[in-house]
Amino acid sequence: MLFNSFEFLIFLPIVFWLYWFVFNKNVRVQNILILLASYVFYGWWDYRFLGLILLSTLVDYYSGIAIANARSRRAQKGFLIFSMAVNLGLLGFFKYYNFFVQSWVDLFQALGYPIKSVWTLQLILPVGISFYTFQTMSYTIDVFKGKIKATRDFISFAAFVSFFPQLVAGPIERASNLLPQIQKSREFTYRQGIDALRLILWGLFKKVVIADTLAPDVDYIFSNYASLNSSTLLLGAVYFAIQIYGDFSGYSDIAIGVAKLFGIELMSNFRFPYFSRNISEFWRRWHISLSTWFRDYLYIPLGGSRVSRERAIRNIFAIFVISGFWHGANWTFVAWGAIHASLYLPLFLLNKNRKYPHAEGPESIARLSWHNLWRMALTFSMVTLAWVFFRSANLVSAVSYLKTLAGNFDGPPEFTSGLPYIFVLFILEWHMRGNERSIVFSKKRVIRYALYVLMSFMIYDRLFSSEIQFIYFQF
Repeated sequence: MLFNSFEFLIFLPIVFWLYWFVFNKNVRVQNILILLASYVFYGWWDYRFLGLILLSTLVDYYSGIAIANARSRRAQKGFLIFSMAVNLGLLGFFKYYNFFVQSWVDLFQALGYPIKSVWTLQLILPVGISFYTFQTMSYTIDVFKGKIKATRDFISFAAFVSFFPQLVAGPIERASNLLPQIQKSREFTYRQGIDALRLILWGLFKKVVIADTLAPDVDYIFSNYASLNSSTLLLGAVYFAIQIYGDFSGYSDIAIGVAKLFGIELMSNFRFPYFSRNISEFWRRWHISLSTWFRDYLYIPLGGSRVSRERAIRNIFAIFVISGFWHGANWTFVAWGAIHASLYLPLFLLNKNRKYPHAEGPESIARLSWHNLWRMALTFSMVTLAWVFFRSANLVSAVSYLKTLAGNFDGPPEFTSGLPYIFVLFILEWHMRGNERSIVFSKKRVIRYALYVLMSFMIYDRLFSSEIQFIYFQF
């Protein structure tokens, strides 16, 4: 079920009404409702893959209890390995099996040993499998490390794994934050409801009005790059940078807002990343739940930066390349991760990767200076060019796109109708950066509510016309 669909417009009020006005006196019954609603939400797309979520839930629920009851560290490690093997096995089989098979076929073909027939999966990738797999894996890892206690409340744990607002595209929540909120009684407040509706409104605006408006131009430009001039290709790359941000951060805002409607606070996933002044700051602001997951469960266990310079460089490339590969079974994502590693590495070697250590919040840029403006423009340019690999169908197309961009200077850009939307996005976000959770565009009530009404009309005008799927559903 899509957030930008008629079905969800019916689904959400029904679940909200049952949650607060029918089952509000019993938290366990509320959690059963959340669990059932989450399975309906996911099963609306394809009910056959509900078994995968249930299997991951059962494996990690009982693995957590087994780790807690084990009498030796060796036994605990064995249960953890079992849990990770099942989860990564499911993820690898459904998401990466065909990729590895085709890569081997291509390799043998290049060596002069063509393979005539291979068995590949004829399945659609389960929506959100990378997200809920990482979420449930973090639970067993934290139980193993002693950071949280294993729960014996299966309903609460199953609701944690499948919580529908963030089930298919994050934020990737930790059990230490989300599970206690599910297990305790919750209250609904007027302030929380207003903040929730503002977040949902802003998320829908970014997705439906901005991202979906730019999507057709992006598709056309990337499909016909060989016949377009450099300025149009540059505009296409910028359009995709804005499209993917509006699409993904829009989903996160809607998810956080919907969770608020049920008394649940999710972590921020984006903090105005295109105002970053270097690549390091960008990754403190972009897809925060994933970058912190890799930091805590991969980078630090590998030794982080507290090892020799050579091993630290290895760790940096490992986390970026694996993060890229997490996004999809294509060499373009690996290249995208390697590019970001290469951009990050000079900052690390010059000890400037922590130059903006307090950039986790938007308050880090107090005012617009020429120095900050130049650094933001440079960082945005590097990120935008790297997005070409992310968006392209294969490495050949990505390289060809960049070559054409660099060598076909012939006339002004086409498809400029999307520029006003980009301008509006940057202006509004610049004013919002001091308090991203409240989504207040102006201190003056008249201006603020006028913007709310205008945005609502623009969303309504486009909402059910296309129902374009969120980009990150494919991951």
